[in-house]
Amino acid sequence: MLEAIIVLFVSFLIAITILISPILVKKARKRLQRRSFPRLWNFIIDDHLPIYSYLSPGERKRLQGHIQVFLAEKQFIGCAGLHLTEEMKLLIAANACLLLLNERGQYFPRLRSILIYPTAYIVKQTTVTGNHIVEESLVARLGESWTTDQLILSWEQVKQDTCNWGNGHNVVLHEFAHQLDQEDGQAEGVPILRRKSDYSTWSKVMTAEYKQLCEDVQKGVDTVLDRYGVTNPAEFFAVATETFFEKPQELIKKRPALYRLLQGYYRLDPKRWVQQSSKSTLS
Repeated sequence: MLEAIIVLFVSFLIAITILISPILVKKARKRLQRRSFPRLWNFIIDDHLPIYSYLSPGERKRLQGHIQVFLAEKQFIGCAGLHLTEEMKLLIAANACLLLLNERGQYFPRLRSILIYPTAYIVKQTTVTGNHIVEESLVARLGESWTTDQLILSWEQVKQDTCNWGNGHNVVLHEFAHQLDQEDGQAEGVPILRRKSDYSTWSKVMTAEYKQLCEDVQKGVDTVLDRYGVTNPAEFFAVATETFFEKPQELIKKRPALYRLLQGYYRLDPKRWVQQSSKSTLS
């Protein structure tokens, strides 16, 4: 009898914990978001992330809140002798949290650790060729997103992409777009959408745009999207995300349907930031 009571009591505690845990997490995040953003952090981001100063005051405030939650919840690990600094963590967080700017994500729930290498890192890649022959080769990579709990980045590439904002390449945006795609446990170029009806629209637009990129690359036609996007639908979504944030004006001109789809998903209009940047330069 006593053992049964103990089992019931433990089960009750577990059930209560499961029920209240999301509430406690939400409250903790709200506290972090409201916390004063360090002035030094603000200076670092403003100095290294060109688009930061063109966000609206409200967008900057939300980004700062997301950054504080991100830094509190994610573990950063330096690899191959890399000594991690506060600046490194901050710039990675700032880039990644642009994807969450208007409350469209859950802080990459599957992600626990971010591994950072000084430069490109080498991995062993296994491929199956014809006649079921397995071949192994060493491949240099700049970033990688796992469906389990890790994401890998090259710090050299992060710096290069951040300093050259607008060229359409951003390893942080690319790999964290994969994280959004992988929230349901699969990497297929279809992130979790708000409504069931959104999936048919997503499939229609993304399929058409992916096929168009494949045709353009095959014909040797210049395209606003990086050719790496033809690899598969998951890479296409990541490449499209990079372009959406870094080259919005070109994307809306050449791929308006794709731009509008991503605009609805991210609930953002990066084109406005670029326009603001142009006005500031002229003045």
